[in-house]
Amino acid sequence: MTATNTPHIPATPTEDVHQDAPDTAQQPTPEPQTIDPAGQDIAPIITPDIQPIQTPIPDPPQIKQDGQPDDAPDDAPMRIIALMNQKGGVGKTTTCTNLGAALARMGKRVLMIDLDPQAHLTLSLGVDPDQLDKSMYELLTDAGTTADQVVKPVTEDGRLTILPAEVNLAGVEAELADKVVTGMAQTVLKQKVAPLLGNPDLPRDAKTNDRPDYVLIDCPPSLGLLTVNALTLAGEVIVPMQAHFLALQGLGKLFETIAMMKQGINPTLKVAGVVLCMHEGNTILANEVINDVNSFLTEARGTDAPWSNAVVYHPPIRRNIKLAESPSFGQSIFDYAPDCHGAKDYAKLAESVATQRVNAG
Repeated sequence: MTATNTPHIPATPTEDVHQDAPDTAQQPTPEPQTIDPAGQDIAPIITPDIQPIQTPIPDPPQIKQDGQPDDAPDDAPMRIIALMNQKGGVGKTTTCTNLGAALARMGKRVLMIDLDPQAHLTLSLGVDPDQLDKSMYELLTDAGTTADQVVKPVTEDGRLTILPAEVNLAGVEAELADKVVTGMAQTVLKQKVAPLLGNPDLPRDAKTNDRPDYVLIDCPPSLGLLTVNALTLAGEVIVPMQAHFLALQGLGKLFETIAMMKQGINPTLKVAGVVLCMHEGNTILANEVINDVNSFLTEARGTDAPWSNAVVYHPPIRRNIKLAESPSFGQSIFDYAPDCHGAKDYAKLAESVATQRVNAG
């Protein structure tokens, strides 16, 4: 199967209202009914083998004297994950922000990289782009700027850090245009962040305790040079999307880009999974889209496609106004509204991601 075999898209959306419903004008209005998802023909969601989470926000584990969380295997490799979707407004930055914050609350060291010129990840984590001395723009275009000069702490314990962005990042493609032919423009991010990461494939030791456990990259909503740099650095891709047909339509094209990267500059790149954002699980439309995505991923099992082991993460992220409000306060959902549905969903999502072994086998 190839990436161009996109999931089937019906010619017209399926309505949730039966066309042959009886005329209710002569009948009393029935009492509103609560939709029981168990009674619907809901598509199964492919998930990693994980245990249910009993608390929405896990307490950070005890830290050993060497600075490493007790639950982190000593030989655990770093995971570098690009969150990407060429369609905007699907929850990509919200997922990057809150997945990173949730992993940090679990005791992990998380480095966030904002590659979107809109700088929404930077703003969401409480960093003012207008107050930066140096940003991702200088890091990618100035040979004398180092990652140590750009990185900013987000939490007091230093477990969550960010390489922030600002609007000038939009000019990177023009700045690096003369280096595209040589291939240097496509690998500049990987070269510049290398001092922060060390060798991500080697186990942690006493000399690398400050090395991140996770690197999360917020990609711009396009397939340009910045996204190519993210895919050159990353080992995994997570695709946030809404369960809408328009969001589904571009999934094959996005996977095709990942396949080209795997065949060329990054042969280890894999799709880890799909996160359903702003989800409304009680609609027929949402469940039809989930069925299509599951079918698409299931057909790839046992092939050499980069998405052959990809999953649809559980749980989906329910639509929640608190998730839309928290960036205006420069806070993750765990600081802004820790008891809301959004905080519970992202805490469980972080557990799903943390227990997944994309490169196993």
